[in-house]
Amino acid sequence: MTNSPLTPGVVAGRLSPQAIAANFHDHEAPLDRHEAHVAADRCYFCHDAPCMTACPTSIDIPLFIRQIATGTPEAAAKTIFAQNILGGMCARVCPTETLCEEACVRETAEGKPVEIGRLQRFATDTLMAKGVHPFARAKATGKKVAVVGAGPAGLSAAHRLAMKGHEVVVFDARPKAGGLNEFGLAAYKTTNGFAQAEVDWLLKIGGIRIETGKALGRDLSLADLQKHYDAVFLSIGLAGVNALRAPGEDKANVRPAVEFISELRQSGNLSSLPVGRDVVVIGGGMTAVDAAVQSKLLGAENVTIVYRRGQEKMAASGYEQEHATSAGVRIVTHAAPVAVHGNGAVTEIEFAYTEDTAQGLKQTGETFRLKADTVLKAIGQTLTGAPEGLALDGGKIAVDATGRTSIAGVWAGGDCATGGEDLTVTAVAEGRNAAEDIHASLMT
Repeated sequence: MTNSPLTPGVVAGRLSPQAIAANFHDHEAPLDRHEAHVAADRCYFCHDAPCMTACPTSIDIPLFIRQIATGTPEAAAKTIFAQNILGGMCARVCPTETLCEEACVRETAEGKPVEIGRLQRFATDTLMAKGVHPFARAKATGKKVAVVGAGPAGLSAAHRLAMKGHEVVVFDARPKAGGLNEFGLAAYKTTNGFAQAEVDWLLKIGGIRIETGKALGRDLSLADLQKHYDAVFLSIGLAGVNALRAPGEDKANVRPAVEFISELRQSGNLSSLPVGRDVVVIGGGMTAVDAAVQSKLLGAENVTIVYRRGQEKMAASGYEQEHATSAGVRIVTHAAPVAVHGNGAVTEIEFAYTEDTAQGLKQTGETFRLKADTVLKAIGQTLTGAPEGLALDGGKIAVDATGRTSIAGVWAGGDCATGGEDLTVTAVAEGRNAAEDIHASLMT
């Protein structure tokens, strides 16, 4: 094991390489062909399918399941990709339990929905394994579009624009494309380098060039992009991290959960990744769950998620909460951080109990402390580096229903823009819809 004199509890190699490899295997095993047929046979193929309405990308779910049932998974995949070009990743990470599967008629009648997410993965994996791309580009339009940000929204927009015949250049500040799919999701949800494999597959449409290491405001300006491109789509994500606003949060080993997850995702050897013995994760969303579970899988002995409100108000779904507790993570609710204690590095974090009142969330005055050698902040992210002149709304880029910003010729989507839930599938829909509006604008 390796460790720092300042933080003796944070070490690498808590578990053997074999144990870590087993812990980070595919969280949800893929269906084989027989299992997919059995699962597909449970679908009623509803005419006015509520699952379609619940899907942010409006995939024709009954159609693709029928295509699987009739032995044509490649056709099913094309049905999916026509609406959601990142359908392979969404099948792995989408909270289907609160979207399409929650709306499933089988769920209402029996409490067990059709396994839409796993069926979607079966179809998309089948087609992608063939190494072919299901769509061809339209005749070249001579128009060029700049996409800033190679996350789900940016990639979705780029693909749709390329398919329409436009030339697209995607700029991204990071060394790899993929955005949160590559840097921000739990490793056990997207194994075997799937995020990069999906990007490579998407690029087979042609007409898209990706330039990494190019950040807006540092290497690029919106004004220059507008001069050289016919349209600009911003999908720059949220790079800032909210502060705890508690004394001592600047101590060593108090860090953003997204930073920890990114480091883990980019590690070539998880056995070399340091992890604390006592990890406290503050927040109630998917990032909090992903950080907590992965800490446990790396060998942390005690991992606790602390959320300021009740468990029913956590942004993480009940399924994800159950996954966390089954992995050995403790969830503490109605508690807010008030101080971080330690001599240079964190050793304890102090919380105040909270309660919901008519006047909002209030602290009761009673406090407690948790032992912690690592504190991971998962309390939301903020927009940074938005170009001057863009109207903001609620700290995000203001957009209309088509993704148009306050500046003519500039669209935005994904986490950086106002809109729906902060989900991969929502970002894909926003990128796709903005691309359609960009195309219509360029062709008039």
